[in-house]
Amino acid sequence: MAEELNSHPINRRNLLRLSGYSLGGMLVGGSVLTLAESLAGKATEPLNQKVEELLLKPQTPVPEFPVSAIEPNALIINTYDFTPNINLNEFRLVVDGEVNNPLSLDMSMIQTMPRKSMVIRHVCVEGWAAIVQWGGVPLRELIQLAQPKPGVKYAYFISADRYYESWDLASCLHPQTMLAYEKNGVPLPIENGAPLRLASPIKLGYKLSKWVVQVTLVSKLLPRRGFWEDQSYEWFAGL
Repeated sequence: MAEELNSHPINRRNLLRLSGYSLGGMLVGGSVLTLAESLAGKATEPLNQKVEELLLKPQTPVPEFPVSAIEPNALIINTYDFTPNINLNEFRLVVDGEVNNPLSLDMSMIQTMPRKSMVIRHVCVEGWAAIVQWGGVPLRELIQLAQPKPGVKYAYFISADRYYESWDLASCLHPQTMLAYEKNGVPLPIENGAPLRLASPIKLGYKLSKWVVQVTLVSKLLPRRGFWEDQSYEWFAGL
């Protein structure tokens, strides 16, 4: 899903198919968890989360770069043979889960919301990095509009290619976490995650889902925490 995973030996598309992942299987009744799921989610909550949250200082902006520092060819694109076919006329971003005001937004609605532009470093777990300019809507704007219920602590991100990720709510509300629809001053290319992808300077690249179609807010982590995390990658993945 994220650009940095181009050299991983596992074919992600086949692994997703084998995993039998579906949002319906993860989120029962939209936001209601069974007792077994709740207990499993609590048991698998990362033990290092509190420590990493303290180190992150969740609302402290990360220093940005000047536009002149952009590295236009440094962002590696994965080489998997699958890119989702998204019809922009039918595209909707859904924000749901434990919220008072579920959202279903098309791109024209999203692009009328407050826009942010930032030049930040995208950092890969494999050791490379790229300075990129992203433009889009701060995720906190969408979350606030959806009106999360008391107790919400996490967000799940579902992608058009069935990739899935989960974040802590504080990281979602960070002022530099966005759903981007522009890259380096032009519309976001499909290979980089158009029409919407996560962009943030506070997470490693595999947390930055491309082709995001759904954001689901929950109070407990589910047994499945993220595509790579479920194969032993670190969950919080903070920078």
